[in-house]
Amino acid sequence: MPEAIWKIPYNRPDSSALKQAGVSPLLAELLAARGVTEPAEAESLLKINRTSLLDPLKMRGMAAARDRVLQAVRDREKVAVFGDYDVDGITSTCLLTDWLRSCGLDCDWYIPDRDAEGYGLNIDALRKLREDGNSLVITVDCGITGLEEALFAREIGLDLVITDHHECRDGTLPEAVAVVDPKQPDETYPNPELAGVGVAFKLVCACSGDEEEMLRRYADLVAFGTVADVMPLTGENRYLVQCGLRKLQENPRPGFAAMMEEAGVAGKKPAASTIGYTLSPRLNAAGRLGQAGKAEELMLCTDPQEAAKLASALGELNRDRQKIETEIWQEARNILKDTVPDGPIVLASDRWHQGVIGIAASRLTEQFGVPTVMICLNGEKGKGSCRSCAGFNIYEALSACSGWLEGFGGHALAAGLTVRRDQIDGFREALRDYYERHRPEPQPDVSCDLLLCDGDLLSIENVRDLDLLEPYGNANPRPVFCICDVLLTSAYGVGAEKQHLKFSVDFNGRHFDGIFFSRTKEQLGVQSGVRVDLAFTPQINEYMGVVSVQLSARAMRRHRPQGLCERILALDSGVLWAAASFAPERGDFVRLWRRFGPGLRVADRLEEVLGLCPEEMEPERFCLCLAVFSQAGLLRSEGGGVYSGVVIHQEEKVDLEATEIMRILRGL
Repeated sequence: MPEAIWKIPYNRPDSSALKQAGVSPLLAELLAARGVTEPAEAESLLKINRTSLLDPLKMRGMAAARDRVLQAVRDREKVAVFGDYDVDGITSTCLLTDWLRSCGLDCDWYIPDRDAEGYGLNIDALRKLREDGNSLVITVDCGITGLEEALFAREIGLDLVITDHHECRDGTLPEAVAVVDPKQPDETYPNPELAGVGVAFKLVCACSGDEEEMLRRYADLVAFGTVADVMPLTGENRYLVQCGLRKLQENPRPGFAAMMEEAGVAGKKPAASTIGYTLSPRLNAAGRLGQAGKAEELMLCTDPQEAAKLASALGELNRDRQKIETEIWQEARNILKDTVPDGPIVLASDRWHQGVIGIAASRLTEQFGVPTVMICLNGEKGKGSCRSCAGFNIYEALSACSGWLEGFGGHALAAGLTVRRDQIDGFREALRDYYERHRPEPQPDVSCDLLLCDGDLLSIENVRDLDLLEPYGNANPRPVFCICDVLLTSAYGVGAEKQHLKFSVDFNGRHFDGIFFSRTKEQLGVQSGVRVDLAFTPQINEYMGVVSVQLSARAMRRHRPQGLCERILALDSGVLWAAASFAPERGDFVRLWRRFGPGLRVADRLEEVLGLCPEEMEPERFCLCLAVFSQAGLLRSEGGGVYSGVVIHQEEKVDLEATEIMRILRGL
């Protein structure tokens, strides 16, 4: 298995302006590392409030949608809400249905069957809704690609208001009474990354004119759909999710209260991760297994006892989903055998469950770092779920390969498609060709926000202040810090099967305990007494009345000096703050000078240079000595750097402390 690639930011961010403005040191360093260096920008990020909400009428088509909905309310029309079977679609459907019913309307909701009908509008469903007496259908989280369906609705006298947040194919909009989608052409709404439930929320705000009341009633639904659909948690979205989490904690609707009880998280402060990893999968399982109606009933339920029964049923569905998903994933791995794909994975089977293949595709993408398309075949056609990796837009890829497909739709990282069985091989080759022309840059396995060189930054007060960045999620991830070359003072297994690693490190004279879930010291290749690099998220731990900072590990390895050494040998003065603890003394220079002497030629490759390092000297200190020799003229090369340099004898005494490197190191 190849060694994991770590991305460590050795250059120190400039956080001086933030610290002067009163931002705590650790948070200031983190914000600066993420590009936030001005106090006003930091305040806008940390102190989000109602001013983050944007005027819904700034969205194209919103005024027309509002007017048609209010007409239906005035005339007491029968209205249907047409949704989708994922969490975003279910919460959108619940939100709009509940609001319309609160206005006194006879309102149906319709979520298509995933297997029988598939995603989005379909003609048979529209025909049935019209026959049932509906004069207006409002879509949520779908409809933007329903060109034929919109024409059919007009033919049968059924008004259509479309609210969606997906990409518009070819820029062509359906012919509807109103189309509201922040991604439609010529849209000027400042937040194009609203979830489908966010767009539905904006519609009820525009109709009611009471944003505060709509937040009070529906913020939890908006938070669920936004987090589950992995929308960026910045700006307006972040405020909506923050409000939703507060409602979940203080006044959850009966359905969510029952779900939290069933999932074992009742009474605990909810976070975005609680929604994303614990609660949303239960709603998703219902849609994936063709029972989205159960999830919708739970969301609309007002009786706590009935909600408890429905939540229990969803929990059972989720366990069924997990079992089916594991079976599909294992079968897919058997098809791949021992190969390690270097391009898109495209697999098809008659035995797979359409509703679960997307999760299995996600696992393959996560494992191999390449786009994955898994297709469930039924007769001569197949329906596929696509998942992509960072840097590769799967929606654009499907657009380029659309000649092989019956249909497709989705986002940059997730999409769906329909394809004929006899076209799969051609599609596979076309997708591979596109991938080769647009191959993304390799992504690091471990990406750290900030390198810490001062253990005092990990104080209880500083770590608590990181909570100001909550809620974490897409575009605002939980921070990952890194410490390098620290002593692992203890490491032992905990848990029923010793599957977790409990450890302690000595960081600049300060002692920190940590936990690494689902890893053992044997898997990591470490033991007590070795020096390690550690990527982690700090947490506040309270036990037996003692409050301390605990390091929740994301990655651990034996210390590797290569990254910092490479930058030192490149004479990058920006990394010297990270190397300050290795600042050489006079004795270090004397020892190396006596060891090498004039005429020695330095190698031209990093590993060969490090091979010259004396055993009793740290590689970083050795490289600093060579860099100082180079700046002092004692080491010369044609390129002016360290590599391939030759040690030069000097008759006159050279003041090494006068070099730029030593002046910076002494200042640090």
